[in-house]
Order: sequence, then structure tokens, then C-alpha cells
Amino acid sequence: MGPIDASIVNVVLPTIAEFFKADMSSAQWVPMIYLLTISSLLLLFGHLGDTFGYKKVYLSGLGSFVIASILCGLSPTLNMLTLFRGIQGLAAGMMMSVPYAIITAAFPPTERGKALGINAISIAAGLAIGPSLGGLVASLMSWRFVFYINVPIGVAGLIWANRIVTEEKGEPGKLDLGGATAAFISLFSFLLLVNRFQNLGIGFVSISLLLLAIIFSFIFLRIEKKTPQPMLNLSLFSNKTFSFANLSAMLNFMSQYVMVFLTPFYLQRVLHYSASDVGLVMTSFPLIVLCVAPFSGVLSDRVGTRSLACIGAIICALALFFMSQLGNSASSIDVAWRLALFGFGTGIFQSPNNSAVMGSAPRSHLGVASGILATMRNVGMVLGIAVGGAVLCSFVPSGILQKPYLDVLEAQIFMFGLRYAYLAGAILTGIASLTSLIQHPWK
Repeated sequence: MGPIDASIVNVVLPTIAEFFKADMSSAQWVPMIYLLTISSLLLLFGHLGDTFGYKKVYLSGLGSFVIASILCGLSPTLNMLTLFRGIQGLAAGMMMSVPYAIITAAFPPTERGKALGINAISIAAGLAIGPSLGGLVASLMSWRFVFYINVPIGVAGLIWANRIVTEEKGEPGKLDLGGATAAFISLFSFLLLVNRFQNLGIGFVSISLLLLAIIFSFIFLRIEKKTPQPMLNLSLFSNKTFSFANLSAMLNFMSQYVMVFLTPFYLQRVLHYSASDVGLVMTSFPLIVLCVAPFSGVLSDRVGTRSLACIGAIICALALFFMSQLGNSASSIDVAWRLALFGFGTGIFQSPNNSAVMGSAPRSHLGVASGILATMRNVGMVLGIAVGGAVLCSFVPSGILQKPYLDVLEAQIFMFGLRYAYLAGAILTGIASLTSLIQHPWK
């Protein structure tokens, strides 16, 4: 439900903007506030899971997500929708911060990779279904039902999770409010700056956001070092496996979102595909992840995480290199097999890498470890979009980027910038293949 909701709203965003008679820059806050809120609070909710129990945090998030979805659907104005979307992001952050901890606590180390691989199916399925489902729901009913659809799914999930999720006893302690506040301000400022930098440019607002991010990062680190019961135990990062596997996850998601963000523009503006055709071609990526991730997880339980994560990241880099070789007359098959190859590499990479992170964390800190891994994923998404957009904009004039369809000459210019953006993504996940090898003890 989380991945579906992250992708489904982007499809109906033009419809929402038209309904409220708003420009796209105002409507863009609807998906952006959701992502920013999730990313900024994952660490806090992971800490709450360690303190009060993972089941309590997960069920609270799931129940709140259902209520927020109803409020989003009932929104009378765009500003109210944006507000409720932020609340929905807060609830989604609670859901997304502890699943890895719940799974790791429920399974023995010999089955951890398999379990995390099965979990990856739901994420890939949500990403695959979201765009098509959004278009179908909006065309048959209205954009409001994009949010209402969460209600029956969420209620069923709430009842089922309450029955089957084992309650893990937390470690009672004082809530680190100072650290939580500093972490939120730092992450929110940084991600907002990255997300809006192309619009803001170098000016007062962007410099202020950068200073806020830096200052509150130092405040956060100072608080965590002095607090007896910190929100984030910094000693976790003394473990090489934990640190470098998290870095690998962020780099891989950066490369993934370079591709996910830019490819629809290529399909629509250069190849002149309809929105439904774009969604169909893009589905080839998560569809392959869905098929491969469970088998990769099972294999990592037998052969270790290090080599599989490295191989998966290398395949992703090759896929992005092949994407950079596309022309302005490519067929849907040309694009689809490259996306599928990236999905194959991602499926091989993610389950072993997630297993390496969670397997290297002490049991008492599984919630924070899960929150850190989820934060790396979301930060990677934001940074990937920013990197892809920045590289493309540096080579392609803004006048061409603003056109919905491009002629032959404009398409050639667009493709020149797109090739370098894809190559930048290939370099990012290429680095991830190297950092995946750094583990202690080596697995």
C-alpha cells in the first residue's frame, strides 16, 4: 500500500491540479510533502520501535494511514490536501520504519535473506501496480478514489497484522526529543533544498536551507554523543558492514531514480508514447524485481550477501550504460529489455544488501537499523531525481525541456543530455558495487 500510494498520486497529479485550478508548482507539493515527511521521520519512528515495540509503531502507522487517506479524499482545497498528505506521510513513515526490524526479529539468520526477499515482492508489486491503477481509478471514478482505495486495504491489513505480528518487547527509556527535533529539521531542510534547488537557484532561500541542514546536523550529532539514551546509537556505524551496506543502498536507489524519473520523459517527449503506454513500458522494471528478489534472498542465505550485492549493482550499471545508448527512434522492446535488465540487477542487489544491514545490527537496535535503511532508500530517491535533473538541465536548454513533444533536432539535443544523465546513474551504482564488497566480518 505504501509504494502504491507513492506512485499512484503522480499519475493523477495533473487531474488534481486541473480540479483545483492550480498550477503544477503548487500541485507538486502533494507528492513532495509526502516524501519529505516520510524521509525526515524514519529515524525517530525506528527509535520508537526499539523503545515501545515494533508492533505498536507499525499498527499505529497503519491505522493513521487509513484515517489520513479518508481525509485526503475529502479535501475541499489543494492546501488541505497538501496538509493531509503530510499527515499521511507521517503515518507512512511509521509503517515503513520497522518492517525490516519485524522480519529480522521473526526469522533466524539462515532465513533472513529469504524473508526480506519475499518482503521485496510487495514493494515491487506496489510500484508496478501504482501507475496503471491510478490511471484506471481516475478515469472510471475520480481522483478522490485514489485515496479511498487505501481504506479497505488498510483495514484488512490492520486486522491481519494485529493477529500475526509478534509483539517484541521494547527497551524502556526516555524519548530523545532533542535529537529527534534536530534530525527532523536537518533532514527536512536538506531534502527540500535538493528537491527544489533547480527552481530556487543559488539565493537566500537555498543558502538558508543549506545552513539549517548543516547547523542542525552538528546539533544532532552533539546531542546523540551526550545523551545517555540517544535516538541513534552512533556506534552502529563503527561496523563496516552496516555503514557500507547502507551507503550502497543509497547509491543504488540514486541510480534507480535517475532512470525512473527521466525515462518517462524520454518515452513521452521523444518517442511520443501515450501515458498508458509509458506506464506499460515502465512496469517491466518492477515486474522483474518482483520475480528475482525472493530467489536472490534465498541464495544470499547460502552463499552470503557480499558477492550477490556486488553483482546486482554491476548489472544495474550495465543496464544504465545500455540506456545511454538509446536513440530517438527506439522501439518499446529496446527500452523494455534495458529496464528489465536494471530490474534484474536490482532484484539481485536489494535482498542481500538489506540482509547485510539488518544482520549486522544488534537485536536491541533493529528498529533504528530498519529506520536508517529506509532513510537511505528515501534520501537516495530524492538525490537521484536531483542528480538526473541537474545533469539533464546542464546539457539541454530550458526551452526544450518545457516542450511536451520534441521535433527531430530538439530530440537529438535532449538525447545528448539524457545519455550523460544515464551514465551518471551508472557511475553511482558502479560505486555501490565496490562499497558492497566492504564488509566486516566478510560474508
